[in-house]
Amino acid sequence: METDVQAHLIASHHVAHDPSIELSSRRTGMSFQRTRMSADRTLMSVIRTSLSLIGFGFTIFQFFRYLRESTPAAHVVAEAAARNFGLVLVCLGVGMLVLGIWYHLQFMLGLRVERALLIEQQLIHGESRFPVSLTLIVAVLLLAIGLLAIISMVFRTGPFG
Repeated sequence: METDVQAHLIASHHVAHDPSIELSSRRTGMSFQRTRMSADRTLMSVIRTSLSLIGFGFTIFQFFRYLRESTPAAHVVAEAAARNFGLVLVCLGVGMLVLGIWYHLQFMLGLRVERALLIEQQLIHGESRFPVSLTLIVAVLLLAIGLLAIISMVFRTGPFG
């Protein structure tokens, strides 16, 4: 009479050599990679929109700064409103980027936990790498540039001042 442990070992041995289970396990592993790439594409969309807001806001800010320097101070109120609008656009772009990075990190951490659990249960193989996202690195660099732009616009100093 077989014990429960022996029966489990025999069943797991047969499961390990079952081609349909092996293929299913590989498909599940590949779906994690597809989900990861989908999260990267979502972050790229956030980057694209944030970059547009930051670039457009900074351009408005700089345009009115040069306009003020080249013409008499007759339009001070309009110039201040436009500068503030440009600053708000840059802040909105940076804020959107912060939220996008935070969401991406939360999603990827959850995905890593789920993947580790499935690997531990031997439902998928853990052979494929799960490296840090290049898109995330670019997003963090753009965030740093956006923060430098805000500092430069507020204090009128720095690399963009």
